[in-house]
Amino acid sequence: MLAAPERKSRFLGGGDIDVSFEFFPPKTAAMEETLWRSIRRLEPLDPRYVSVTYGAGGSTRERTHATVARILRETKLKPAAHLTCVAATRGEVDEVIRDYWDLGVRHIVALRGDPPGGIGERYVPTPGGYINAADLVKGIRAIAPFDVSVACYPENHPESPTVDAEIDMLWAKIDAGASTAISQFFFDNEVFFRYLDRVRARGITIPIVPGIIPIHNFKQVSGFALKSGASVPEWLGHRFEGLDNDQETRYLVAAAVAAEQVMGLVDQGITEFHFYTLNRADLVYAICHLLGLRPAAATAKVEAAQ
Repeated sequence: MLAAPERKSRFLGGGDIDVSFEFFPPKTAAMEETLWRSIRRLEPLDPRYVSVTYGAGGSTRERTHATVARILRETKLKPAAHLTCVAATRGEVDEVIRDYWDLGVRHIVALRGDPPGGIGERYVPTPGGYINAADLVKGIRAIAPFDVSVACYPENHPESPTVDAEIDMLWAKIDAGASTAISQFFFDNEVFFRYLDRVRARGITIPIVPGIIPIHNFKQVSGFALKSGASVPEWLGHRFEGLDNDQETRYLVAAAVAAEQVMGLVDQGITEFHFYTLNRADLVYAICHLLGLRPAAATAKVEAAQ
């Protein structure tokens, strides 16, 4: 078998695998139980951080804050709070930023956010609010020395005219103080590598962390992809054909697809991953196991026995 092509020029750093997990704030008591079961399942893997999303139009502001506060209070995890520009003035957003700092949060994921009417509507900045993600990053950094992550789009943001224009926006966010970029999810690793080549050619050196979404429900994830501009390869659809009513096989196929993707990225030097968990832990836990991550307690027992 031929060796994989050398890609070392694309990557900075190295070493052990790092992961982070994204959750969304629950709407109901049942969803909250599912969320916390997932958090407890993944906590022993010692992620770099866990992020909590912020709903369209700022609709989950209080629930996001409550979830972040509980993570700080009841776990050893480091939470990163999502924050957007929509449906709030600068003063209102600044108040949230200060509240997070006072709470003990030191990491924010800064996003422009979707229009209040949803993806597809024309985005119009909130009167008196932050204009875009770069403007928000600048505002966050002016208030306190947060670690700020931002989004990037290997297949281009649906509203950007070109990939170069999208990279210009990434540069603006970096100039404003962003330290890490998390990619929109993708299913073809070459899409990510081509984007990474273009970003590095433009002189961007911050970590570009691939976003990975395990496919618990192919129809649901395909809908996410359509809205976000991510492509779904034809071969991927074929793998899930005929499995709508076969949950057990669908789960096995999803695990195989995700494992193939992450191990392909590792083989080319990627050492950090951000998982969009959809508040479900099992697939993510299995993938992390393949990456060599083990619960901290189990690792300590092995080391003690050696």
